[in-house]
Amino acid sequence: MDLSQISAAPVAQVAQRVSEDQELVQAVLRRDRKATALFVERYADAVYGYVRSRLAPRADLADDLVQDIFISAWEALHSFRGVSSLRSWLLGVARHKVQDHYRVRLRDLAEEPDDAETADLTAADFDEELDRKRMEEKTQHVLRSLPEHYSLLLLWRYWEKVPVREIAGKTGRTEKAVERMLARARDHFKRRWNDV
Repeated sequence: MDLSQISAAPVAQVAQRVSEDQELVQAVLRRDRKATALFVERYADAVYGYVRSRLAPRADLADDLVQDIFISAWEALHSFRGVSSLRSWLLGVARHKVQDHYRVRLRDLAEEPDDAETADLTAADFDEELDRKRMEEKTQHVLRSLPEHYSLLLLWRYWEKVPVREIAGKTGRTEKAVERMLARARDHFKRRWNDV
């Protein structure tokens, strides 16, 4: 197989995906209920995962924001031109909505008076909180740099606290296979952690 055959396959796949995206968008714009359901079904996990990771540790706010994102996307869907994938376009909408969320929330908080706990924050407490935030940011950075299957597995096991047995049952793997994959994921995480 020559190099032109290798590069032609992904290009064809991208073209196929763009065509599918355009068809889906047109169907949603025609208010086809099945297409709208497919649109949400196809992209909800990606949007939810993105929003949840950006709102951590306030993941409890994710559901409402994801709903707002899909409403905004639906209202702006006529502007989708297919320059990027529909998934990328939708995650762009999500990124803007998350930024809006933070901007509005920070503006609201700036207008609220400081509470007594914040006023009594010592330098040591502040340093401790700052260290915790840095560790959290470093953790998020390392997780984003891992292959997706490793980061998802680590988050599922340690963030969501799902037992290995349950992960095995839901993925159709044996517990031993999940444990081996977790060991590899932890190893990758440790190596990347030390490199950051």
